[in-house]
Amino acid sequence: MRVVYVMCIRQLKRYYRRRSRIIGSLGQPLLFLVALGFGFGPIYQKAGQGNYINFIAPGVISMSILFTSIFSGTEIIWDRQFGFLKETLVAPVSRFQIMFGRTLGGAIVATIQGLIVLTLTYIVGFRMQNILLLPVAIIIMFLIAMLFTSFGTAIGSLLDDMQGFQLIMNFLVMPMFFLSGSLFPLNNLPVALKVITAIDPLTYGVDGIRSALVGISHFPLSLDLFILTALSLILLGIGSYFFSKVQI
Repeated sequence: MRVVYVMCIRQLKRYYRRRSRIIGSLGQPLLFLVALGFGFGPIYQKAGQGNYINFIAPGVISMSILFTSIFSGTEIIWDRQFGFLKETLVAPVSRFQIMFGRTLGGAIVATIQGLIVLTLTYIVGFRMQNILLLPVAIIIMFLIAMLFTSFGTAIGSLLDDMQGFQLIMNFLVMPMFFLSGSLFPLNNLPVALKVITAIDPLTYGVDGIRSALVGISHFPLSLDLFILTALSLILLGIGSYFFSKVQI
């Protein structure tokens, strides 16, 4: 457990030494909130759906967690190229403990990032329906972070350079965000799109946060929690397997 703790703390220190990265990562969520929230807000309201800022805010929070988690996991690529990973892996400890510590640290960072974005949403008019459900929302944020940090670790363990990572971003991560229901309701979608959103893991994260914060949901909250927990464990296992195969 000491190894897990050390790797977790190292990830936290590593991230928060880069203050410019923290500030820069807030730009995109704020852009989505302001541009889309106020741009499509009147149309959404005329359609009888209510406050679009309240609807889109959980999706933007999930987006922030998703990107932070993925980038945290794929830092393995940089560590491998600059030799930092070799220094870690030669230690006489289990690779699973190293991977789990890195993943846990990355997930905590991503969850904190999500909470920062949640705080910023209040500036543009977002309001929680029931503040007592905030702990539930935080749990869901952490599950999303664990899931996608593990996913990022699996990707980083397979790739040798960042050029391949851009392909993953364009053809997997971005579609995963846009098809998760972050920006639009999941009701009355075409059948093909319903199937795609149903197999998108981020869909259940967005739906769970939205259910906890504003009381709007497409799936039962219990189903969201179950699927996120199950997928987090599965991806943690997959990420651990690929990380154990990393060549140094």
